[in-house]
Amino acid sequence: MSENTTEVLTGAAVLAAAVAFVVYAGQVAEYSGASANYPLEASFRSLEGVGVGTDVRLAGVRVGQVTDVILNPETYRADTTVSVVQGIEIPDDSAIVISSEGLLGGNFVEIVPGGSPFFYESGDTIADTQGAVSLISLLLKFVSGQSE
Repeated sequence: MSENTTEVLTGAAVLAAAVAFVVYAGQVAEYSGASANYPLEASFRSLEGVGVGTDVRLAGVRVGQVTDVILNPETYRADTTVSVVQGIEIPDDSAIVISSEGLLGGNFVEIVPGGSPFFYESGDTIADTQGAVSLISLLLKFVSGQSE
């Protein structure tokens, strides 16, 4: 009988550890089923290093993510949809910029807030955009500028 009890207790401990792991993984991935978001649109010249799921940050804090990227065949720009957490009000003169985490880090989308007393509504388009800056092209400009 004690062997059977040991097996049941061991199984319960393993099951409890699995449930704890799933809860922890959900918290680390910032999963919350009830969070409400609203979409904003932006059109970039270059989205190098950015794709669906990339973080959207405001003052270094994650406030959303990129939810859709398509190439506009008429303008040859990357039309992008970002989802921002409900309750975060973005002034309607804000800029949206592709930023880098460093020389070896990835890119993310940064919202640079303006000073307007009016805010973007769901589905609005952010007109002030700045695409990704290619590190290779900057280095080539630097090298070619030095040799002249």
